[in-house]
Amino acid sequence: MQLGTRWPLGTEPPAAVPDVLRPQITAVEELLSAGQLAQQPTPRWTLTWLEGRPIAELDTGVIVTVNADGEAVVHHDPDDEFA
Repeated sequence: MQLGTRWPLGTEPPAAVPDVLRPQITAVEELLSAGQLAQQPTPRWTLTWLEGRPIAELDTGVIVTVNADGEAVVHHDPDDEFA
């Protein structure tokens, strides 16, 4: 696994975030209520790479990654404490 970067929910993703993930990250943020943005501490995204594929995971357990077809997909980690 290669560590990427972190950024707060509701802010512009850093340049290191691949373009393929950006629309889904934006969609996730639009679906979250203002309560998530007001949460302290503010949830943060973490970008990592596994087997060459980017993974953006929000502290709440939402995961945006790329499937085998090269499409960005969103799912939720059922083991996350916020689930």
